[in-house]
Amino acid sequence: MAISTSSLLPLPSPSPFICRSDPDFSSPDFPSSASFCGKSTAAKKVGGGGYGLSSLILRFPPNFVRQLSNKARRNCGNIGVAQVVAASWSDEDGGVGFGTSAAAAAAKAVDAVEEVGVVDGVGERGVQLGGGIGDGKIGSFLGHDGSIAIHAGERVGRAIDSDAITTPVFNTSAYFFKKTSDLIDFKEKRRSSFEYGRYGNYTTLAAEAKISALEGAESTILMASGMCASTVLLMSLVPAGGHIVTTTDCYRRTRMFIETMLPKMGISASVIDPADVEALKLALDTNNVSLFFTESPTNPFLRCVDIELVSKLCHAKGALVVIDGTFATPLNQKALALGADIVVHSATKYIAGHNDVLGGCVSGPEKLVSVVRNLHHILGGTLNPNAAYLIIRGMKTMHLRVQQQNSTGMRMAELLEAHPKIKRVYYPGLKSHPEHDLAMKQMTGFGGVVSFEVDGDLMKTAKFIDALKIAYIAPSFGGCESIVDQPAIMSYWDLSQSERAKYGIMDNLVRFSFGVEDFADLKADILQALDTI
Repeated sequence: MAISTSSLLPLPSPSPFICRSDPDFSSPDFPSSASFCGKSTAAKKVGGGGYGLSSLILRFPPNFVRQLSNKARRNCGNIGVAQVVAASWSDEDGGVGFGTSAAAAAAKAVDAVEEVGVVDGVGERGVQLGGGIGDGKIGSFLGHDGSIAIHAGERVGRAIDSDAITTPVFNTSAYFFKKTSDLIDFKEKRRSSFEYGRYGNYTTLAAEAKISALEGAESTILMASGMCASTVLLMSLVPAGGHIVTTTDCYRRTRMFIETMLPKMGISASVIDPADVEALKLALDTNNVSLFFTESPTNPFLRCVDIELVSKLCHAKGALVVIDGTFATPLNQKALALGADIVVHSATKYIAGHNDVLGGCVSGPEKLVSVVRNLHHILGGTLNPNAAYLIIRGMKTMHLRVQQQNSTGMRMAELLEAHPKIKRVYYPGLKSHPEHDLAMKQMTGFGGVVSFEVDGDLMKTAKFIDALKIAYIAPSFGGCESIVDQPAIMSYWDLSQSERAKYGIMDNLVRFSFGVEDFADLKADILQALDTI
């Protein structure tokens, strides 16, 4: 790439080098000795001296630093890299030019940057050093989940080389290699990269790192939906002929997969009450249990499982423990810290939080997540990078949203429990909840979903729902907008009344997901709707 003399300006000695972004440079190619050499007539002598680079301003192409090292780029920024690189080049060959040693000098400079750019494990720009994406390491300056949700995977541990505050969306289906040797290095795991969009995306990688940091997980994998994450996990971690234990109260589609699809693979299941520890012990004693899978809190009755206790019992028998923590969020409950092996989330809900994206994730140790990842790569339930971006965007306000939803959920549960037209309220924060003491021990908040039974039949309950002015009648939960549904109609309408009752789904049951609207408005809306019945 030819360099014009206008790019080399005289500067009074001994001023240091400055790295400038010049829009005239269109090629990202590294300058060669033929096109830019200290001996070239294009370079002017300064102050009667030689052609030492320390007396010139060197304008680097915009993508120059990117070619040196992503790691060095993150650790010290453009100017620091440029200064060290310039110093290294000026030392080569008596300070007369680039010559054939340019690449070696650049590598030397990167090493120097990595040595001097670290202060107590944190780079000059406040970026964690030494920790890769998804390794669970976060900046020492981030001590709270709210900050971690904003900066993990981006300011801390970023795998994407960009000056943008927000993570770019990489809308690509494939990745190229400059030469065959690079591809071979990638195949033999000497080079980090992606190959095909189904196997990974840089935007998705940032979202996965953010979730890993919040969960304290070594690794996370994002998929196209929460159900995709649950089903792929079960198929990958439970062997043919294996046995799982699950709970009576859970998302219906998960139950359907366990009851109808897993038996086709030779996998059987025991179903127990979430709080029935004796039933769990019996299942572990009488079956060769591979895995215990449950939600905590559960859907829709918000039952809680003693994660620490069931983990000890299952591990003693060699069984894995998987907790679907969607209702809890990574902020209200740390399932892995309590002893679980894997935590699953429907990222559609609280994690993304805006009712505008589908996604699911699996978090845990790399040795287990990698098994799930291998099957995922075969099945192909890939998260779109635009969806990954929306999840990242949503997570940055998750701690604010969940705080509000915790508060509203608790206050509304108390209000509803005291109302004469409500028969029963299901919410872990209430003392009347069967696992209230357990929830107080293992959760820091109880979420924005409150389930309750109206004092009336199917149609009276529907009348109450129809009278609401704020909440949308819709499935899902955890978003900014309040959502209400009548499970007997929304999720179980294909079953008869008696069949629904087997699962505890009564006609008057309501599941209300409170959003982030003002509490006073929601309270007034609930009370006016109850006044209509």
